[in-house]
Amino acid sequence: MEQSTMNNSDIPAIEGGTPVRETKIFYGHQYIDEADVEAVVEVLRYGDLTCGPKIKELEDKLCRLTGAKYAVVCSNGTAALHISALAAGVGEGDEVITTPITFAASANCALYCGAKPVFADIDPETYNIDPQKVEEAITERTKAVVVVDYTGQSVALDPIRKICREHNLVLIEDGAHVIGTKYRGQANGSISDMTTFSFHPVKTVTGGEGGAVLTNDETLYQKLLLYRAHGITRNTDLMVHEPDGPWYYEQVDLGYNYRMTDIQAALIISQLDKLPMFSKRRKEIVERYNEAFAKLPSLFVQREIPESDTTRHLYILRIVPEKLRIDRRQFFDALAAENVCCNVHYIPTYYFPYYEKLGYRRGLCPNAEKLYEEIISLPLYYAMTDEDVESVIEAVTKIAVYYAKE
Repeated sequence: MEQSTMNNSDIPAIEGGTPVRETKIFYGHQYIDEADVEAVVEVLRYGDLTCGPKIKELEDKLCRLTGAKYAVVCSNGTAALHISALAAGVGEGDEVITTPITFAASANCALYCGAKPVFADIDPETYNIDPQKVEEAITERTKAVVVVDYTGQSVALDPIRKICREHNLVLIEDGAHVIGTKYRGQANGSISDMTTFSFHPVKTVTGGEGGAVLTNDETLYQKLLLYRAHGITRNTDLMVHEPDGPWYYEQVDLGYNYRMTDIQAALIISQLDKLPMFSKRRKEIVERYNEAFAKLPSLFVQREIPESDTTRHLYILRIVPEKLRIDRRQFFDALAAENVCCNVHYIPTYYFPYYEKLGYRRGLCPNAEKLYEEIISLPLYYAMTDEDVESVIEAVTKIAVYYAKE
């Protein structure tokens, strides 16, 4: 890539140092209304704080929302991935294929089970994992594939499901970004063998923290329940010994304390009531961004596959370095000078020192590595006003035009 002749310190706000707005706008923020507050307060005043009725209520609601037969909520999205890998039978010596353009948990869940993450490259236009690269990465040790619906756009599930069926692999869909999205008219969460959700504060709906696994397979469902709660059961059908009283339970496997509180569940239930309006607003913002940025030759707009009706969690701005006099870092700093505070999602997972210690090296996934050098996550959340959106567009356009190559 051509090197810029400017230093990062040389990127001020343009036009006499006057930013497009006086106050900062951040890349993501939760939206909490009085109904959310009241839902939590009601639990605090009258309800069980954990292992109470709100857990079942949330699980039922997620099943209705997605069409999945079973839902298991847990403490966070990472826990959801871990118990999914365990339920899939991932263990020592196995391999799990995933994308490098994701939060580390998508790969770490394999390491937690003693398995090896194998990274498959992405499609350079959609940024999701490339089905052909998945197939090329399969060996006799491959046990599962963890696909990631990056930015909220569904992965190409049809070809990946076909590959998994042909090779007898478990398909785990990391749907941390995807709640509200549909693939071929069917809600993500009811399609893969297991789909995980995250309810982190910057996600489309939040519980502060929290996660869930959706599945249509009863055997997987029963395993997920065990792994969520220490491997302990009160289900007499799963017990080895005869119960000696109503208090009796057994630990029949090694599980974890990944339970969700009723406080979190109550908040998520309330937030899910607002999912249609959250989704509508996010789509409006994405449409406005796409319309504005498609006109600028120094920017590339993420391609969306026609099968995905996307509720976008992230909006990724990709620069075209060959058409700019600045690089991604300088563009990022220039936006900050305009009081548009962005982020970058994601650093390729195998770049991290821990993965380097495991023997991973740069060069594994050229498309992913090039993407990382060129992307910035722009502000995208429900509470953005039209003025906020136009401020972001003005700042991006101002920088892209000013630093465009002649």
